[in-house]
Amino acid sequence: MHLVLFQPEIPHNMGALVRFAACMGMALDVIEPCGFLLTDKHLKRASMDYREFANVRHFPSWQVFCEVRQGLRRVAVRPRAPQTYTEFSFEASDLLIMGRESSGLPPEIVADCHASVAIPMMPGTRSLNLSLSAAIVATEALRQTNGLPLTI
Repeated sequence: MHLVLFQPEIPHNMGALVRFAACMGMALDVIEPCGFLLTDKHLKRASMDYREFANVRHFPSWQVFCEVRQGLRRVAVRPRAPQTYTEFSFEASDLLIMGRESSGLPPEIVADCHASVAIPMMPGTRSLNLSLSAAIVATEALRQTNGLPLTI
């Protein structure tokens, strides 16, 4: 299973997800451009020394990402999707696509995904933090596919 960040804008979120991916044994794909330099001190601080344990791959564009990851199901995670993540049946090879912090996934990217899922929220709320949303959905996907780490 892959966690995918589409043009992330906040280095703290990507750093937290580098740590999360390393701890969960997930691959982390980053589709550029990023809204920060990959040498950013906040990215390094948030990811700590987990970068060496993480399987992170960068892609220069959505098109290149789709070519390299062809044949795998792309699942968009967004605030307003027709199905909740708990109702969705994940597969171990899924690509969980997370959008930009400021604007989410563009409509053309959502249209290029095979499915969309949402995290249910209280009325009147807009969205959750990107890294928190990714961790919620990815943990459920790993649970469904028996991919959670076995050690505690």
